[in-house]
Amino acid sequence: MPLFRQLEARPEREKQKRNRRRECSEEDEDEPSSLTRLCLLSLAENMKDVWVQDYAHNYMDQYFFRYIMGPFSSLPGDLLEELLCVLSRRTLLSRAALHLLLLPQLHSLSLPHSCNLVTANLCSLISARCQSLRSLNLSGALNVSAPALCSLLGSLSCLHYLYLAGTLCNRSVIATVAQQCPALKHLDVSRCVHLHPVALLPLAHSGLKCLTSLLALDIGLEENEDDGTATAAFLLLGLPSLQQVALDNAGQACTMICKQEFRLTEGFTSKERVASLQELWTRRIRGGEEDSFSLEEKLDKMLHLGKSRGDGVRADKGSQETSVKLGIREIQSVSLDSLYAVGQLCPDLHSVSLNCHGEDDSGDDEGSGFRRTTLLTKGLAAWSGQVRCLSLQFPGPLSELVTPLQVTGSSLISLTLEGVQADGHLPFLDLISACPKLTSLTVHIDPPRSNQEEEDDEDLEDWNLPCLPDLRSLTLNFFLDERQLKPVLCWRSLRGPLWALLRGAPQLQKLSLMATPCRLDPVFRLVLDHHSKPLQALDQPPLRCLRHVNLKRSDVTMETTARLVNTCHRLSTLDLSGCWSMTLSNITKLQGKASRRRRKLQIIWT
Repeated sequence: MPLFRQLEARPEREKQKRNRRRECSEEDEDEPSSLTRLCLLSLAENMKDVWVQDYAHNYMDQYFFRYIMGPFSSLPGDLLEELLCVLSRRTLLSRAALHLLLLPQLHSLSLPHSCNLVTANLCSLISARCQSLRSLNLSGALNVSAPALCSLLGSLSCLHYLYLAGTLCNRSVIATVAQQCPALKHLDVSRCVHLHPVALLPLAHSGLKCLTSLLALDIGLEENEDDGTATAAFLLLGLPSLQQVALDNAGQACTMICKQEFRLTEGFTSKERVASLQELWTRRIRGGEEDSFSLEEKLDKMLHLGKSRGDGVRADKGSQETSVKLGIREIQSVSLDSLYAVGQLCPDLHSVSLNCHGEDDSGDDEGSGFRRTTLLTKGLAAWSGQVRCLSLQFPGPLSELVTPLQVTGSSLISLTLEGVQADGHLPFLDLISACPKLTSLTVHIDPPRSNQEEEDDEDLEDWNLPCLPDLRSLTLNFFLDERQLKPVLCWRSLRGPLWALLRGAPQLQKLSLMATPCRLDPVFRLVLDHHSKPLQALDQPPLRCLRHVNLKRSDVTMETTARLVNTCHRLSTLDLSGCWSMTLSNITKLQGKASRRRRKLQIIWT
């Protein structure tokens, strides 16, 4: 059992190494499980009654073992990580099991689904046993104090990826990370209420040159918004390798940098005892020139240096162009007013999250709507043909988004819209046409305020509706007042676009239609029974790949749900919560059908 000696290192074959930084996900249900995976599943199911029980009763609270020699110490690190994932996913991971699996060969440890197990004592074990960790995820671990986090992170100098979202992380933890984790590439401290934006300054001040991703949304309660903007600007200029950024004031910081309003932050930099933004700007210019120019460009620049004295001072405020370009590819929490500045500083963006709400929004005012559409269209034009992921919080009607999406939609593979208002099915069809490559479409939308006309079944062949043949995830959730038990069926013409989306996406795996303002029985009948196809649709049967279906608070009957259970053989979850046409007897019958399936199906109903 446990011994006081370290496991000897065992060489691993290169062909057996796996990339363990990816999230642990289930294998394809249609593919047979590998022998290795079957062994791990069996081990996960049976270890509780053997090794875990023995360790918990005889050793766990009586001794502190620096290393444990036993049946798991002979496993290579990648199998240990996969075993931990299996235990966590099946809710079998206990404190004793975790103690047994904390071994020196671990390179990745992810505990967001078992954050209640993370304590100061566990952090001490991790610090003692797993000093070679490259990835650590403690998101949501509220039982660990900031000093305990500092002690842990001070011993993990090999860390490349660190996830502390929703923890008690504060300024001292960030200072420890900046000093003790020089190889860090990714840091997530989102939702850390004890962490103020200013506390992030040591990341840039200490020179984490490898940091490529910084996620810090919804942190602290910054009283001075100017300090938050100055902090964001300092981080953007002081971390030259940043490619992914999620900061609450990132957009305003880009505007400040673009306009070179550095004098406004002199008081801030003096108070925090950090370099001025003007100094960082100058460093980025010099560093950018040395790093980005080829040898030929450098020679050409030297030959022509004397032709223009103004070229030596790139930070001239009279210049209309920004000489510093940031290498950011993903940015979140950008306001519409700062979109132009972001486009000037970040020409290589592939993913952007925008908040289009403004102080001058006034409901249905045509002027504010025109201004929103114009700013959005011009801003997105800077990345036309290259943006792959776009997320918009948009307070206007869906029709106002058609033009902006026509500018940038051709390259999109993921689109998320929140807060939009439905104004007929034609803008929805235009949206589909503008984004033909989408694999994920998420829309949180207000239902139309007036009844929409319904199409006749006889005209189905003449609809010529567009589709999204590569779509794998579709979420179309309608807002419903808490006082309403069910939605008003005011958008019957939505049946056509829904048919086109479902019939034309044979690879669809995730479907969510919440509080849909039309009956779903006719939609699924058209999808499953009608021989017609939308434009550009593949000649494959629909809904065969569905795994997760959410029809919460929608008008759907037993007939349709039974057909889904019988047709969608890969289905693993079916949420019928709040479906008023379903009865307890219906659910019992569905569960009976599900019990006879080869694949396990969870049916949710309240």
